[in-house]
Amino acid sequence: MADEESGTSTLQEQDQDKELQQHVTHDDDRNGEEKDKEQADLSKIESTKSIAETLPLGKEILFVGLICCAQFTTQVGLGQCLAILHVIGDSYGLSNPGELSWLIAAYSLTVGTFILLAGRLGDVYGYKRMLIIGFSWFSVWSMIAGLAVYSNHVLFNFARVFQGVGPAICLPNGLAILGASYAPGPRKAMVFAIFGATAPGGAVMGAVFAGLFSLAWWPWTFWSFAIVLACIAVVGSYVIPEPPKRFTKAMTLREKIAELDLLGGLCGVTALILINFAWNQSGVVTWAKAYVYVCLILGALFTAAFFFIELRVATSPLIPFDALSTDVAFVLACVACGWSCFGIWVYYLWQFYEQLRGASPLHAAAWTIPVAISGAIASVTTGFLLGRLRPAWVMTIALTAFTVGTILIATAPVEQSYWAQSFVCTIVIPWGMDMSFPAATLILSDAVAKKHQGIAASLVNTIVNYSISLALGFAGTVESHVNHGGKTPKDVLLGFRGAWYFGIGLSGFGLFLSLCFLAKGYWKDRNKRKAGDNPLESP
Repeated sequence: MADEESGTSTLQEQDQDKELQQHVTHDDDRNGEEKDKEQADLSKIESTKSIAETLPLGKEILFVGLICCAQFTTQVGLGQCLAILHVIGDSYGLSNPGELSWLIAAYSLTVGTFILLAGRLGDVYGYKRMLIIGFSWFSVWSMIAGLAVYSNHVLFNFARVFQGVGPAICLPNGLAILGASYAPGPRKAMVFAIFGATAPGGAVMGAVFAGLFSLAWWPWTFWSFAIVLACIAVVGSYVIPEPPKRFTKAMTLREKIAELDLLGGLCGVTALILINFAWNQSGVVTWAKAYVYVCLILGALFTAAFFFIELRVATSPLIPFDALSTDVAFVLACVACGWSCFGIWVYYLWQFYEQLRGASPLHAAAWTIPVAISGAIASVTTGFLLGRLRPAWVMTIALTAFTVGTILIATAPVEQSYWAQSFVCTIVIPWGMDMSFPAATLILSDAVAKKHQGIAASLVNTIVNYSISLALGFAGTVESHVNHGGKTPKDVLLGFRGAWYFGIGLSGFGLFLSLCFLAKGYWKDRNKRKAGDNPLESP
């Protein structure tokens, strides 16, 4: 019996040991699963970690600075020609305001037109690669623009058109690199604000150096700029880190063509060029020429074809319509109105200074320096406000600045002191520029997936730059119809004011839209609170 009990006890102990061992093994398996899960979570966190967080502060500053050169040099290209517009015109024997405005509009036309397609190229071939190509292209055609002095104004206009393709490539891909390198938060908001802050500084810097070089020979404005752009391309190829690779398989040529949406891009680019050409050319030959109407009608048809292709045909449309909410549509509409007004304001401001107040290009550039200072302050302020105010408030303040700034210069007498309305308007306008651009860019960057960062950046930049060019065509038509031929200074001023009043109408409409956007946001919040207070309503 004792042996039986001993055997039974031994069996029970063995069973207990097996159960204990199984329990320990189960615990080990569970711990292993938990460890694997923790490791996976850590890997996930590491994979989504901001690239900027891995850079030393000094390299991050250099990296952001080089990316900001995309915006800075874009505005240099605008300011350098704007400051010496009449100097360039005199060298080619141009005096018609419509022909002179083409020297500005041609550049902004291609900047705004090709951005959308350039953003998709970055999505497919890499943002950094396209950014370096953009700076290089910009450099080559800036050199050719200077060399056009040995030819005629046709070559110069041609060079300005192709010069604008450079920033069209740089802007969306530079912004896409920032969007992919920074996680959403205050740091990203501030970086986007800094990017926007470089715009007024670039325009002023371009104007100042153009004024200086015009004292010797104006082509050096473009040659020196070409050298700087080439240096930026070389340094950027070493300093700018590669953004995260897309998680897609290697694509065949046919798949790449489908991804690029070449048919939609062709229709979109053609539509934008035709519409813009019609409105800007009408200031040169008036609407009496049949080809102006034909271009406008064809532009409308290509626009309809573009939307049909994007909505019904394209497998990978250029514009991710699923990411474009009504809030984003409101913001883009406000940006279009505000920057149209800005394009009119800045073009006719320089004409006002140089033609009616008799300022030299360098003197007029000195009068615009407050734009850069005020713009820098506005951008830093916007960086703080974006995380604390709803975007509708930021857009409302921006549109108010556009409207007030243009009213100030539109009503300024020619003989009035610069320190009265002219100075004040250069302080006010940058708040419209540097509040609307970062807000719109940040909203779209956060609204779309990382693989569409190039398209998000493209939309804002397309709206900004194309609005400037198209608005100059509208304003030129208004000017030519109200200035009685512009034969006397009084008539010239009448034409300038007519254009400015049109700009005020645009910004005023944008202000109305921003107020609607603001009211819509509060109404939505009110409905959410009411739904939350009533337990019978679904959340």
